[in-house]
Amino acid sequence: MILADFHLHSKYSRATSPLMNIIDLGKAAKEKGLNLLGTGDFTHPMYFVELKKNLTKFNDGIFIEEKSGTKFILTTEICLIFSKEINQVKKVRKIHLLVFAKNFEIVGQINELLSKVGNVKADGRPIFGMNAVDFTEKILEISEENFIVPAHVWTPWFGILGSKSGFDNIEECFEDKSKEIYAVETGLSSDPLMNWRISNLDKYALISNSDSHSLHNLGRECNAFNFDEEKVNYADIINALKFKDNAKFLFTVEVPPEFGKYHYTGHRNCNFSCPQKEAINLHNLCPVCKNPLTIGVEQRVEELADRESGFIPKNAIPFKNIIPLWEICEKFKVKDKEKILTEKFNNDMNVLLNAPIEELVRIDENVGNVIGALRNNKHIVKPGYDGVYGEILTESINTCNRENSNKEERTKEKEKSKGKER
Repeated sequence: MILADFHLHSKYSRATSPLMNIIDLGKAAKEKGLNLLGTGDFTHPMYFVELKKNLTKFNDGIFIEEKSGTKFILTTEICLIFSKEINQVKKVRKIHLLVFAKNFEIVGQINELLSKVGNVKADGRPIFGMNAVDFTEKILEISEENFIVPAHVWTPWFGILGSKSGFDNIEECFEDKSKEIYAVETGLSSDPLMNWRISNLDKYALISNSDSHSLHNLGRECNAFNFDEEKVNYADIINALKFKDNAKFLFTVEVPPEFGKYHYTGHRNCNFSCPQKEAINLHNLCPVCKNPLTIGVEQRVEELADRESGFIPKNAIPFKNIIPLWEICEKFKVKDKEKILTEKFNNDMNVLLNAPIEELVRIDENVGNVIGALRNNKHIVKPGYDGVYGEILTESINTCNRENSNKEERTKEKEKSKGKER
């Protein structure tokens, strides 16, 4: 099995750690338990030079960083800002797109094209005044194997379906080029269960990535594929997404959507947030300062949903919940346990997805119970809003601890009863 995180940023993007370089990314991926990373930021000239220097072709469209052995696929994120009229309403649209490319020659052609359209040196995630239709046409003219994915589609400010500057569906944005879009990225503030409520999204593979700006957040969301790490190539990955092949695309790994920083509607400056029903009753105005609230992903999904909560489409790709191990350990002030856990179970993902809960609880009760609660899809996170990340609710974990203690007591009582019967 391969765990892949396609969306991350290099040190050449704004507000990004200086350690976000290929060498350190490769090393961190091994510690996290990730097999395949997107490079991110291939449009930046200096980073492009570093990529060519530090990556070696491994398989067709897959590259390797030799020191760590981590595999990479060439990716970038771009920002498009353009004006578009829908239903006689014209407004400025701002969307982020991921672009996958097969080799350095193709990336060189993409970079040459985009350098004539905007400033590719200013930021690892460059901004272009180009609409999505023209952008898609030009990128696919360079190579039909290039692959475009709308990023964090529900984010208010830069998501294609976001409340601030997005659209109501993919077709409104891409028009006749929407047939070239096969996947969308759900983002940290939504999960597949929320996206399954929109029938218009059924045709797309739902992918999840970290959008990491630092090494410790690498893999906080990622994608699991049924491929041999030594044999996988670019076409394997792209076709698994294009055809939503659930024999190859196994599941996504997700933080709870409440953990994302735009899940609830709210106003950060006034420390106010609320669920969508309360926001509607407030006419989407902050009760503290009376300014407009930032409409969260939960509310935006509700606006566009044409299915009841809990609906699961046929052949849907399943998902599993995690919270980064470092964050769980930090919450309970047991940072020393992080190293103990990863040494025992090899890497973060093994701890979070596979390690027996009873063994985790023996090492640290709180950490084990958080991971157990996540595996059982229990709500243990105070929702994020308006740029503020969600946080683990300690009281919820205490409840989990009590439930587990009660289960253990019941098990002991049953064993005692069986002993008496004998």
